[in-house]
Amino acid sequence: MLSGLLKTNGFKSLIAAQIISGLGDWLSIIAIMTMVGLKWNATPIEVSLIMLCLALPMVFLGPIAGAFADRFNRKLLMILSDLIRAGLILLLATADSILTVYICLLAIGTISTIFIPSKNGKLKELVDNHHIKSAISITTMIDSGTKILGPLLSGMLVSFLEVKTIFYLDSFSFLFSALLLLFLPKEKSRVTTVSTEIKKGIKPSFRKDLAIGIKFITSNLFMLTGMIFLGLSLLILQLADSQLIILIRELELASSNLFGYIVTASGTGMFLSGYILAKKTDYQPFISMLFGVCGIGISFGMMSLFTYFNVSHPNLWGSAFGFLGGFTATYVLVPYQAYIQAITPVQLTGRVFGVINSVTTTATIIGPLLGGWLSTILGVYITFLVSACLLILAAIIGWVTRNRLDRGEKIDSKSQSKASGTATS
Repeated sequence: MLSGLLKTNGFKSLIAAQIISGLGDWLSIIAIMTMVGLKWNATPIEVSLIMLCLALPMVFLGPIAGAFADRFNRKLLMILSDLIRAGLILLLATADSILTVYICLLAIGTISTIFIPSKNGKLKELVDNHHIKSAISITTMIDSGTKILGPLLSGMLVSFLEVKTIFYLDSFSFLFSALLLLFLPKEKSRVTTVSTEIKKGIKPSFRKDLAIGIKFITSNLFMLTGMIFLGLSLLILQLADSQLIILIRELELASSNLFGYIVTASGTGMFLSGYILAKKTDYQPFISMLFGVCGIGISFGMMSLFTYFNVSHPNLWGSAFGFLGGFTATYVLVPYQAYIQAITPVQLTGRVFGVINSVTTTATIIGPLLGGWLSTILGVYITFLVSACLLILAAIIGWVTRNRLDRGEKIDSKSQSKASGTATS
């Protein structure tokens, strides 16, 4: 299965570009935090706005960017996105105020909203449905791998190099990624581009394109339910995950490296489960998501209890629960994305993933804010336990209602081909 996927024309170039840009992203994040947090002595609110500037464009522009990615040549959009972001990173190297940093990050986040659905659409073009589950698992493994290696590499480089040099390296990584993307095959499967429509006398309409994408999502019961379930799960997850450093602070025996151990263990767990899902693709998406949500809930609940009772050897049990959380988190993300990639027509992938990314990004923004508020009002222990209970409850409700969802999915699948045909007209 994997050997056949790796022989797919252009897939290795796309994956290599993802690895380079993923490591480059960590370089810039660490460099920005070092520059703003340590050299400029920014306030906690000013630091928190850094990640917010990167995420907000996806919330508001994700669906529109998805429609944009469906209308234009995806390979060209990805290359232009990398080139523009390379230039914006160079501007960050010359920034002398926090406002300049925010403007650059908002611009980078905006360009990224175009790149992400373009990449998802290009993946659909390159990989057939027989290999799509493995392809999604491999991309998740790469994300997990860069989560492990990225901070380590960035921390080492920041220790030896100036911050400006880090920005230069990140800019180069985008240029290298754009170079790799040049080796992607030309687009063949889509014919409804803007230029084609103009030749036929059809007036382009982003509003109509967006409506078609939303209609396609709502026409499939599992796609719609899964998106809501995924969004709520991520929101609940972020309630606790964003407060992990606060929970660790409550331990009497915690080492200064415990947070790093937990993050690394989590990334390792995601990498391993991604490898398993890449090889074993005959799973049921919704059941896998329920398993993942329940596993994350157990991880959070046990971590809270062990911290409350101040159990000895926190490096061991913290890493173990971090591994469990990361391992099961992949079962929430990969099966749903693989299912969406498999059933979505190639000409609709940008719009569909644009809407889904907007929902999930909104959840990851609201979750930390709500988690900070709950930790202040109820305490960090209760916040973790509430998150754990809600996640496990969501898994139980999903398990009880799974048969009804399966019946609805079978009914929807009969009319899916008709909906796809309508969407392409």
